[in-house]
Parts: sequence; C-alpha cells; structure tokens
Amino acid sequence: MAQFVVNAQRFDPYKNFKFRVKWDGRYVAGVSKISALKRTTEVVKHREGGDPSSSRKSPGRTEFEAITLERGVTHDREFELWAGKVWSVGAGLGAEVSLRDFRKDIIIELYNEAGQLAIAYKVYRCWVSELQAQADLDANANAVLIQHIKLENEGWERDIDVAEPAEPAL
Repeated sequence: MAQFVVNAQRFDPYKNFKFRVKWDGRYVAGVSKISALKRTTEVVKHREGGDPSSSRKSPGRTEFEAITLERGVTHDREFELWAGKVWSVGAGLGAEVSLRDFRKDIIIELYNEAGQLAIAYKVYRCWVSELQAQADLDANANAVLIQHIKLENEGWERDIDVAEPAEPAL
C-alpha cells in the first residue's frame, strides 16, 4: 500500500488539461476530452408500521455512468477496432460479437503542470456502446475532425498506489 506524503507547498488544485488514457498496456493516441467519472446510488425509502409519518432512507443499487472519450481522427484505428469487438458488420450469424475480449480495463492518468503523474483512476470492464467514426463534415468550418467512443463500465476507483509527486522547484 502506498504511503501518503502530503505536499505542504501545493495549494492549487490540479488542472484538467493534462491527462492520458491507457488500455492493453499502452497509451491511446490523441485523446483530447474525457467525460466525468460519475456514480449514483439509488435511494430506497422505507418505513416501519409503527414509525411516524416520516420515511427512512438506505442505499440501493449503484450505477456507473458511461464515459465518453474524444480524439481527433487519425490513421490510428484503436477506437474502431475495439468497437468492432462488440458488433462487426458483415461478420456473419453468430460472429458479430467477440465475447471473449470485448471488455477492457482502462486507466485514466492525470498529470500536474510539470508533467508528473499525480492521480490515476482504474475503470473496470469497459465496452464500447457507441462509436462516432467522425463528426459532421462542413466545408465552411475550420475545425479538427473528431471521433468518439462511449464506454459502458462496471465501476472505477482511484489508484491509491499513485502517490502525490514531489514537485520540482526552479
């Protein structure tokens, strides 16, 4: 288990613009945006017959929201190849889905301004529920062509082995 050493000099929260995504042991190229990690636990209301008119509340099922990854379109086919494991056009009856390996665990790494790994999250049993191979095309636009995947997942947790970095001084 990691030892937590608090960096007494760090006052500012981390910025949201330095991050990387890793799956299958390697970094995914060009990811420019990741939606929030969010979990919601249902509230179960109940009361006993002898209680006054008020309800008690207890936790119910926990749901983890899908995560969307966006990146500029390149020749890197990682998004398409993974989405193809969930459903592959023209694969034939019974061969549309790769049941053995369509799920992946991914890691989202957050870096401080000096480029040091500061926080990481492990996201478990992800699979692609939506692939947008490209955005709308517009001859009058001046923008990067973006693709995205939507990842369903079965939970995430902060990687406690990633300790707060000792930030450099100039």
